[in-house]
Amino acid sequence: MLTTTEKLLFALLMAISLMATYNTFGQMFRIVQRGQGQLYFDNFFQRLWTGFIAFISQGRIIRHRKLSSIFHYGVAWGFIFYFLVNAIDVMEGLIPGFHFLPDHLIGNLFRLLADIFSMTVLVGVAYFLLRRFAAKDPVLSIRENITLMPRVRAGGVRQDSLVVGLFILLHVGFRLFGASALIAQHGGSDPWQPFGTLFASLFFNNASDFALAASWHIGWWVAIGLILLFLPYFPYTKHAHLFVGPFNFMTSPPRTYLGQMKTLNFADESIEQFGAKNLFDLEKTRLVDAYACIMCNRCQEACPAYNTGKELSPAALEINKRYYLRENMGDLAAGAPSEIPLLQFAISESAVWACTACGACIDVCPVGNTPMLDIMDIRRDLVLMASEFPNELQGAFRGMERNGNPWQSTESRMEWTKPLPFDVPTVAENPDYEYLFWVGCAGAFNPEAQQTARAVATILHEAGVSFAILGDNESCTGDSARRAGNEYLFYEMALGNIETLNAAKANERKIVTSCPHCFTTLGKEYGELGGHYQVFHHTQLIADLVGRGKLRLNGQRLEKVTFHDPCYLGRHNGVVSEPREALAKAGFQLLEMKRHGTNSFCCGAGGAQMWKEEEHGTQAVNMNRYHEAKRTGAKTLAVGCPFCATMMHDANREEGAPMQVRDVAELVLEAMQK
Repeated sequence: MLTTTEKLLFALLMAISLMATYNTFGQMFRIVQRGQGQLYFDNFFQRLWTGFIAFISQGRIIRHRKLSSIFHYGVAWGFIFYFLVNAIDVMEGLIPGFHFLPDHLIGNLFRLLADIFSMTVLVGVAYFLLRRFAAKDPVLSIRENITLMPRVRAGGVRQDSLVVGLFILLHVGFRLFGASALIAQHGGSDPWQPFGTLFASLFFNNASDFALAASWHIGWWVAIGLILLFLPYFPYTKHAHLFVGPFNFMTSPPRTYLGQMKTLNFADESIEQFGAKNLFDLEKTRLVDAYACIMCNRCQEACPAYNTGKELSPAALEINKRYYLRENMGDLAAGAPSEIPLLQFAISESAVWACTACGACIDVCPVGNTPMLDIMDIRRDLVLMASEFPNELQGAFRGMERNGNPWQSTESRMEWTKPLPFDVPTVAENPDYEYLFWVGCAGAFNPEAQQTARAVATILHEAGVSFAILGDNESCTGDSARRAGNEYLFYEMALGNIETLNAAKANERKIVTSCPHCFTTLGKEYGELGGHYQVFHHTQLIADLVGRGKLRLNGQRLEKVTFHDPCYLGRHNGVVSEPREALAKAGFQLLEMKRHGTNSFCCGAGGAQMWKEEEHGTQAVNMNRYHEAKRTGAKTLAVGCPFCATMMHDANREEGAPMQVRDVAELVLEAMQK
């Protein structure tokens, strides 16, 4: 127990620490409150449970970097348990006669866990420090062509990691040091504290009572004193992710799919800024992102743009936001304007236009950050407020405005049906349809995608499914416009399509489409504007028809095929098994790429990249993905998206066409005919 003088000193230091902590945490709170929108606390207990699960599971980090994740679990769970350890240590130091460690079950289990977690934390932190500073793991670095704030480029992240690492090592190490002295003072052995007993025999063998008492006091003061010193510093360090990460999951906006964008309200004339030019144009939840970021670079590691040498690093974006807030924390918390545009410190313009909107950065982040949505908002500002965007997009915008499609085609949307041996009915011809077949712009105007549209129509026809199409009444969903930053064009096209769909009673029936982007936009985005539809991807419907015996397939082909998961089917919407089920029933032997399912690598066409030149890098995104497919040894590359098909066809032609690139629907149709 502490002396009276020590208790008074502790009380003084704690009062100072708590006041300073209140100030710095208050600054963080006031900064977050300056963002747009709101933090979500509806369904509070359900959200609290979500935050708790994230707190315990550490954002499911085990999905990637397995070894580092195991060490991180040891550090994280140990540090969480140390909340209890520190509370009990303080009570034992301050309260006369308080002993939580008598020889009974609860006390024994507490001592055992404290002892074990002390070692897991020490070993884990040592691993991470060695990994960063000795091994210099390349995944923790950021390339020179990426925009970084001067302090970050000068090693700010490494310094922050060192400060946090040393704090944890000293805090836990000295607590274990004090516990070992206490063990030596009470007989030198405690079977419930094996590591403490080991250190007691190593460091305190034959030590005097005075030395043991002094050692316990030193261990207690350093361990608890470091907490008092570090608490006010928390908002300035990456260690804040420990509690801000779960808070981020808990307060994030509700989403119908992974990368859902917020619909802008163009009817509100009081809104003067669309998109994000400055830091506080971002939503509150994305200011929380900056504080939650652990700077682990997992998002960067998954990013197709970064992997192919572009200027984009989602990690750098969040780190730059964090360090801008850190360096200006007092002023920004006091209300000082954030006049420096994000493009001047957080991200380059080339990086903004390199994003494929694949959602990999969102999916992989263990603290719930959404850097892709920051980029989409920056694009909105560039297009809607500054009219600055790649020239190639002008053609796609003009085509959607004038002709209802980004191909700028003036042909009829019924042309694709002419080679078919049966009539494809329109809604006017078959008003009692079960499924509305949303053909999409690619299916109507792209020759390769037209083959997929004909395959889907034939499958529906052969299965006896009552379906219809809108024909020339169909128009682009506006997906590319939205992800290119032209939210107003998306808004206008969405309202027009909703009116058309409701007139066709699609809101009372089902919709099937061969395009994952249309699937997402119609089924997950139009709802905010009043369009509520039950939408299926064609692979889902095919798998269902096969399962119900509506399609008879030749399952004896045993050809080797690999399937490329479209980002807006697999990762964004979780549709992974159905395309594989359809291929398996058709008799194909599936050879998986290393990156598949929700962990798939982008084809390079998403985020409106289809309509512009790819940003400068070391490799084209589609070639990176194509080479991965080729390495499986499969002769056929199956796809489920017209954009993916175009990108993989292009890559295949560039390589001399050693593979077949076919949509799942085409392969299933072949299996029906043999």
